[in-house]
Amino acid sequence: MKPEWKQYLEGRGAEFDQDHLIHFGNEVRERRFVRNGNLITDLSVYGLISVRGEDAEQFLQGQLTNDVRMVDEHTAQYSAYCSPKGRVLTCLTIFKRQDCYFLQLPRSLLEATLTRLRMFVINAKVTLEDASDSLIHIGCSGPDIKVDLRSVTDVLPEQIWQCTNTGNTTIIRIPGQIPRYEVICELAQSEKIWTALDVRAAPAGSFAWEMLDVDNGIPTIYPDTSDAFVPQMLNMQLFDAVSFKKGCYAGQEIVARMQYLGKLKRRLYKAHTADGTQPTIGMGLYAAESSSGQGAGKVVNVQASPPDGYDLLVVVEINSQKDDTLHLESENGPVLEFSPLPYPFDN
Repeated sequence: MKPEWKQYLEGRGAEFDQDHLIHFGNEVRERRFVRNGNLITDLSVYGLISVRGEDAEQFLQGQLTNDVRMVDEHTAQYSAYCSPKGRVLTCLTIFKRQDCYFLQLPRSLLEATLTRLRMFVINAKVTLEDASDSLIHIGCSGPDIKVDLRSVTDVLPEQIWQCTNTGNTTIIRIPGQIPRYEVICELAQSEKIWTALDVRAAPAGSFAWEMLDVDNGIPTIYPDTSDAFVPQMLNMQLFDAVSFKKGCYAGQEIVARMQYLGKLKRRLYKAHTADGTQPTIGMGLYAAESSSGQGAGKVVNVQASPPDGYDLLVVVEINSQKDDTLHLESENGPVLEFSPLPYPFDN
């Protein structure tokens, strides 16, 4: 995280755990307005990998699940980077600005992902670098956030994953039941943009972005769940994060076989537990009737949800979710209550 940016946010009341923005003085209050108010948050918890060179598109096309040929300065994507066994190593956002591709992913997986990608460059004319501190990321959402953003720019993306580039500022429309945007800019613009948005949008800790991802069924993979699921278990085919027409990429054969020849036995659901026990990422789930030696499921993402309890994204055996009561960890663990996601399941 750029020290100048951190210092600026601290001057506006931000409290950090190292470079992780915890809150702006009252986390409980901030969590209460995430779903119904206008908010802004710093997204430095996500890192950036820059991909440059004349072979950049071709290289990424052979690595990621989505069709990178569709990415340009007007269109971003969500995608996955898989192992040869078709398991998701990380989920990431791809966008392009100034003839450079950027992969946005959790910082906790950036080093491993960058190292692995470099293994496959071979003779390609591609340069990959950790660009995490080259740009500032601001997340903003809310029913009236468009009005606030128009104080920064006259041109906003209207469709999900659409981008606009004005000067040195990139704005991406992110999936959300309420309007949601990422603003990506250089340090010189960041303070001006934050100050303009802070007039009517309330600042919140970076947890706010994952709360909205959980609400919208968009999974984030962290080290404890890396290499655990094929993309279909994370519903990635349901929100256009996998292309089945693009050709070969790492793990493609297994992902395609699951789509056309296999039977999906586990998928992503949204759940809630009202118990005070805090779930952890990677925690197992229990169902009495589960016949799998791998357990009934696993926690993918978790966020505290006011007034009590936790909201989760969980990968669960489809039969267990339909026919049984799911618990965290064991038969004595908290019961999970399931709620619909904003996109329909396939059969």
